[in-house]
Amino acid sequence: MAKTVLVTGASRGIGRACAFAFAKDGYRVGVNFHTHFADAESVVRAIVQQGGDAVSLQADVADHAAVSSMVRALGRVDVLVNNAGVACDGLLQDITPEVWARTFAVNVNGAYYCARCVLPQMLSRHDGCILNVSSMWGRVGAACEVPYSAAKAALIGFTKALAKEVGPSGIRVNCVAPGVIDTAMNAHHAEATLSALAQDTPLMRLGTPADVANALVFLASDGASFITGQVLGVDGGFVI
Repeated sequence: MAKTVLVTGASRGIGRACAFAFAKDGYRVGVNFHTHFADAESVVRAIVQQGGDAVSLQADVADHAAVSSMVRALGRVDVLVNNAGVACDGLLQDITPEVWARTFAVNVNGAYYCARCVLPQMLSRHDGCILNVSSMWGRVGAACEVPYSAAKAALIGFTKALAKEVGPSGIRVNCVAPGVIDTAMNAHHAEATLSALAQDTPLMRLGTPADVANALVFLASDGASFITGQVLGVDGGFVI
């Protein structure tokens, strides 16, 4: 029986690339989305047309009840990819409490809600894999991105602590910390800014969603069966 992966925020960007990469690896894919229905359906159609198995699942990961319903609808979950995230730019004194709260609600609470809902079945099987998508800014911090950096740093702590907690039950928990990836989340940056960031990256380019997706597929694989509690930088060497 094919394994099932639930990818949150899978309608675009890194999540979309993850959905395709896991489908190519033989997984049944749960394509979570919040508002981008057409994009999610496009991902599902493309996977099915390529001979895979996928289903779209609408839920705001910041809503525990919605996440619980989504997991029940999908059924078995062998791998959870906590990818859904939001970012915000600005000086800390200009960040409203509402923006701060929403940043943590999606990036951190969303990972907690999803993990909490899939863990009972993983614990009963003594098998499972949880993968969290942090950021290099969660490792080193970014000026004018304090809420995002703080939320992504929280995911790193979440990963390490949960790995220790569920490791004895055969469940692995790991994290990737992408660098500057060519996605819609970074599209608001000026071309000169993106070019400078590429120049600051030892591999001299921006990352692609596929770069991150491939790392996540590896961490879910049997080849990574003795890896847990780790943060894998997929950043072209930006943070060394």
